Amino acid sequence: MAPRPSAIAGYDDWPAYVRNNPRHQAPTAAAQELSDALGVPGAGELPEVTVHWEETYDGATTSQLSWQLGFGPRTTAWLVRPAGSTGPLPGVLALHCHGGNKFGGADRLVDLPENHPSAAAARSGLYEGRALATDTARRGFAVLAHDTFSWGSRKFDLSTPPWRTGSATAARQAQWREDGVVPSDADQYNAAAGFHEDTAAKAAGLLGTSLAGMVAHDDLAALDILATLPGVDAGSLGCIGFSGGGGRSLALAALSPRIRAAVVTCMMTTFESLFPAYLDAHSWLLQTPGLWRLGDWPELTARSAAARFLVQYALADELFPEEGMRQAHQMLESLHSGSDNYSGSFWPGGHVFTAAMQDEALDFLAHTLAARPASTTSQGPS
Repeated sequence: MAPRPSAIAGYDDWPAYVRNNPRHQAPTAAAQELSDALGVPGAGELPEVTVHWEETYDGATTSQLSWQLGFGPRTTAWLVRPAGSTGPLPGVLALHCHGGNKFGGADRLVDLPENHPSAAAARSGLYEGRALATDTARRGFAVLAHDTFSWGSRKFDLSTPPWRTGSATAARQAQWREDGVVPSDADQYNAAAGFHEDTAAKAAGLLGTSLAGMVAHDDLAALDILATLPGVDAGSLGCIGFSGGGGRSLALAALSPRIRAAVVTCMMTTFESLFPAYLDAHSWLLQTPGLWRLGDWPELTARSAAARFLVQYALADELFPEEGMRQAHQMLESLHSGSDNYSGSFWPGGHVFTAAMQDEALDFLAHTLAARPASTTSQGPS
């Protein structure tokens, strides 16, 4: 028999990292409970950041960065700032969605000289054509958008898929042939990654962590990097995310006191509302085993030490029942009664971060973090 392929190719050093690193140490007991429930590993030393290139175009300066965490592939990220900006700027971590697209990651949020078609498709279908990180930077922020655990540069190597993933992928390929579909490289990877996510979640559980906990590990490292970058005001940091990125935004705000403002878009409901019909609408990012024992999803916002939250709901969201969203909104209003730590808005339409919703979110970040809009004068590539 042929050797059995690795089920975690590209991450064969992951188990040793988790075994040899203590758990993430959160600043409060409430945040530590969440960190322990997710199984967030400690981050270790801050990695060295490499700048690969920098280009200015249409009012924004974009730099491609990378760093090596203690395991797995190297992380690719982009820092976007207003062109010609001087002095410290409020910082924002832009968190990409799940989107069923693990071939790419944060590239869907950034205007790049050459965007991969899969990133362009994600932007067109989910962000109304906007590059969220670049648009946020033009509003006067230093924005860091990074690939997180199992997406983009941090994806698993599925070129030789593990047996269960390979069997399911073969069935999908047979269906494509029958339908006369010629899949792209992204289509093929995303099909395999969709099946493989169960395997990654099983591996994480066996290691005493979770898919959401590993993603939070990468996000906390990126937040620490953002806080140390030149020209960033480390005392004025926020995060923004849609769908799975919205869940990441909530978790990051609850785990780190650095976050002063958090936008959670199309990722809010009660856990109970997912039963029985909406469980298979979501990935392991939302459905961490045992998480409900800490309280309902909206209640996790109360574990944040410093953040104000804007939560945006889409009334025709295919992934959440309206009743569950409205219950979550009522719960959040009650939890944060007497403070300005929560505001919620309901929007028509489905599971999309529309341009109007993005405008509201950027206004919230600008107001909360006191950013000044940057000049919109267009410039050619530098």
